[in-house]
Amino acid sequence: MTATGWTWGYDHYAPDRERLVEALCTLGNGRCATRGSAPECPAGPVHYPGTYLAGCYDRRTSAVAGRTVGNEDMVNLPDWTLLRYRCLPDDGPPGDWLTPDSPDLRHHDVRLDLRTGSLTRHLFFRDAEGRGLRVVHTRVVHMEDPHLAAQRSMFRAYGWSGAVEVESVLDGAVTNAGVERYRNLEGRHLTGHRSGFGPDGTAWLTCRTHEPVTRLALALRTVTAPRTPAVRTATPATAVQTYRLPVVPRHSVTVVKTLALHTSADRPHARPRAAACEAAARAPDFARLLTTHEAAWQRLWEQGELRVPGEPGRVLRLHVFHVLQTLSPHTEDLDVGVPARGLHGEAYRGHVFWDELFVLPYLNLHFPEVARALLMYRHRRLPAARAAARDSGGRGAMYPWQSASSGREETQELHLNPRSGRWLPDRSRLQRHVGSAVAYNVWRYAQTTGDRGFLHAAGAEILLEVARYWAGAAVFDPELSRYRVRGVVGPDEYHDAYPGAARPGIDDNAYTNATAAWVLARGLDLLGELPAARRAELRENLSLGDEELLRWDDVSRRLHIPFHQGVISQFEGYGDLAELDWETYRTRYGDIRRLDRILEAEGDTVNRYQASKQADTLMLGYLFRPHELRALFDRLGVDLDEDAWAATVAYHLRRTSHGSTLSSLVHGWLTTRAKGADAWRYCEEALLGDVADLQGGTTGEGIHLGAMAGTVDLVERGITGLEAGPDGLRVRPVPLAQIPRFSFTICFHGHRGVRVRVLPGRLAVRVPASPGGSGVLPVALPDGRTVGVAPGEERWFRL
Repeated sequence: MTATGWTWGYDHYAPDRERLVEALCTLGNGRCATRGSAPECPAGPVHYPGTYLAGCYDRRTSAVAGRTVGNEDMVNLPDWTLLRYRCLPDDGPPGDWLTPDSPDLRHHDVRLDLRTGSLTRHLFFRDAEGRGLRVVHTRVVHMEDPHLAAQRSMFRAYGWSGAVEVESVLDGAVTNAGVERYRNLEGRHLTGHRSGFGPDGTAWLTCRTHEPVTRLALALRTVTAPRTPAVRTATPATAVQTYRLPVVPRHSVTVVKTLALHTSADRPHARPRAAACEAAARAPDFARLLTTHEAAWQRLWEQGELRVPGEPGRVLRLHVFHVLQTLSPHTEDLDVGVPARGLHGEAYRGHVFWDELFVLPYLNLHFPEVARALLMYRHRRLPAARAAARDSGGRGAMYPWQSASSGREETQELHLNPRSGRWLPDRSRLQRHVGSAVAYNVWRYAQTTGDRGFLHAAGAEILLEVARYWAGAAVFDPELSRYRVRGVVGPDEYHDAYPGAARPGIDDNAYTNATAAWVLARGLDLLGELPAARRAELRENLSLGDEELLRWDDVSRRLHIPFHQGVISQFEGYGDLAELDWETYRTRYGDIRRLDRILEAEGDTVNRYQASKQADTLMLGYLFRPHELRALFDRLGVDLDEDAWAATVAYHLRRTSHGSTLSSLVHGWLTTRAKGADAWRYCEEALLGDVADLQGGTTGEGIHLGAMAGTVDLVERGITGLEAGPDGLRVRPVPLAQIPRFSFTICFHGHRGVRVRVLPGRLAVRVPASPGGSGVLPVALPDGRTVGVAPGEERWFRL
């Protein structure tokens, strides 16, 4: 792997890492994305081409472990990149079809240009007779026109003359097969295939999903230089154009494939096939497409870049790149959420979890309109969350742990342990804390952007209905004189029941209860700040009476937070569980991130031990600054001083296996803010989680979007101590020797292009003079001073 400046690349071909390369070299524009797969290769054990459309899901039923289960997956669309080629020399027989796996491969190089959003593959083949062929593929998924993508392939012969035979393929015979443990799930999501060619030679393919029905149309214009007639063949699921391009030594020939993708979900509504064929026909040539694509990326980088020197900066730039490919300004026009694994693969079946909790802080500061659109995805699914709450015997809104097209619960009922080969009950749907994350995102978005219009309208409906759910889910325990929340699963995920218990779930997860109390308090605050007319409207529409609001207040002050040995327990009874012999398991297995699978394969269960998959209780320190956390616990009547919190952090750090990429991120955040000695170890692990594939093969199934965005946020808000609120910007930098200087540009309360620069012992804030913001920007410093920065001014502060 090589990474220099704005380029990320791999300088040789290694089949065992090809899936990783494909995921990390994915290209996208917020509407669709194509994995960085080799054009020569269809799906197989080594290669997995994939193209995904944001929000395009399909539901099928599957027979698993003797049960019939439903699975709704993000759909792998027809492969538009496939290009087969072989040499037809004048002085010899036809050669074999060439791929990176061919024995004649002599050189292979992959370059991802982050500045321009383009992917280039260089290959060089030489056969036993010394005949050489150089191939260069350049691919873009257009950032200006989100319906377009293109791929240019250049061929140059060395030491021979003849022709290169090229097959330009549009292949609809694809399935979802990119994740091995899902192979028992039905993966055939496309049906009703038809293909053909237009009068101008454009290949087209149409198909549809099953449920919900989305009609898809792909049109592919193939142009060669020199111009060469094509032999065209088609089956219902595949359209192929075959060319023989004459070659002579050291002269190049090219093939350009230009894709247009339209669907029945597009707005304004049009016939997908007609729209796709028209778009492909009128698309500019490759050079012009590249120019407009690069200009669009330049605008994105101006608004979204974080500048950090050295290797950490290169990784962070790659992370920003993938966030922007998944969630770009084009996302504003779509009804989509935050896919936990991006548009980069089929892991987690493309579902939406709570990962927006880690993604929205970056978007709030750089692309607030995109953040708002993602919150509207949750608002549109508020009816489904209300129905889920009713079905569970509750009130308000109960958001699902995994969401897809409709907002219903999409969490699998069974999951496979690859170590034991056994299918086990999946109880992760009991992670009710996802609703608190949605409400938290609503509140933080409004605080950061100043968008009170959203908060008072759609945001209020979300937050109040989540608060109502928690008030109903809490049950009063007269012995404790406290409210309790039973039968849940926390962020940890390892503990889904008490040892030997028949009932799933655990009681009084500290993170769940504390965030529920926070939501209830914010719900009351919000009702207090609403204009009288809007408050009356909401109370009438939601039937919010005085008695119910009194209960909200009471529950928000008396939810039970369990403690043991002077530290916050992860849940009630956690301190009674057995201690794990961590060193024995590390010695025996090495990598114990998935300790749950290891123990289950041994016939044991992680439910017996004080061992967590990822940050759970400590998530409270990630969401809330120290003064906010103290205020939350003060409201609950619990004394949480600095020593008690420090002891809690130390206790749980020692008992976490980091089986999630989010875990090292959260621990890196906490230890950085506490100036801990291990801060960089956790930060570095968070940075390398995907690029080094620390979880052993998971990155090839799709990047971890929350962890990528979270590492950027760790620098922008964690190290700077940046808080954006109604009163201005607050900064309280924490030095981190490995990242001594950096800068970024944010959008804050209408001020676009606010530049923040951090150097050792100094910080600068520049407010642009251009339109977009008005008035002086208040900046609150660590020494208690608040300094105003006027438009057109840059102020330096000593720290």
